[in-house]
Amino acid sequence: MAQLDIANPIYNWLVDYFSAHQHSMRFRGSMSQLLEITASITQGSVIGPVSYVVSASDLSAVTPGNSMFKYADDTYVVIPACNALSRDAELDNVAK
Repeated sequence: MAQLDIANPIYNWLVDYFSAHQHSMRFRGSMSQLLEITASITQGSVIGPVSYVVSASDLSAVTPGNSMFKYADDTYVVIPACNALSRDAELDNVAK
């Protein structure tokens, strides 16, 4: 988001929106402690899919013949059998 040409107030609002989210779970009457969410996109939010598109816009397969598909907040790397040995390189690319 920092690389986009957007006004400072909007950028600051986005930073604030994506900061300090927490999550807990309730199971059989017990509640877990709150833990900070340090990754992912807030599902169900209007800005979530847009922020995913921005975040993943420069992500592409590194091996010729492999394909990368992005939809909503998911990314799929399709690797044909002839490129099976390229999977580690593709996962390293996504991690970087």
